[in-house]
Amino acid sequence: MSAGWQLAQLNIAKAKYPLDDPRMHGFVSQIDAVNALAERSPGFVWRLKTDTGNAADIEVGDDPLLVVNMSVWSSVEALSDFAYKSAHRLVVANRKTWFEKPDQAYQVLWWVPAGHRPTTDQGFERLEALRKSGPSPAAFTFAARFPAPGADRSEAAGP
Repeated sequence: MSAGWQLAQLNIAKAKYPLDDPRMHGFVSQIDAVNALAERSPGFVWRLKTDTGNAADIEVGDDPLLVVNMSVWSSVEALSDFAYKSAHRLVVANRKTWFEKPDQAYQVLWWVPAGHRPTTDQGFERLEALRKSGPSPAAFTFAARFPAPGADRSEAAGP
């Protein structure tokens, strides 16, 4: 990764039920542990959270069932390792239990200057760009990666 840049990510999901519904217990009961795991993971920089310590209670838009997660990492590899090689992968594997099947892109990655903390508005702008135009240096995916500005293109190889 090029010095001076960090990886931001936004992912969203539409819950099948309100978070206080007993059918969401399997997801809600893991939030604190998964957030703590993220914060201990190599390459973790920052995550969106409220005073309660998580982002699940942040309302975006007019849909109370929309759950948002946003974080910043040192590299695509660090985020990928956390998302798919740690205990977090079990949450991903059970996503369909708690969340509607997405009909369009629900996760976006993009580079931010080191120290920048993106807003949810910025994240949704990037997600919308990905949905409209496909992967680009401004909005990409794990499968279609782009290097940090100034980095060698070979650093963008997918998983």
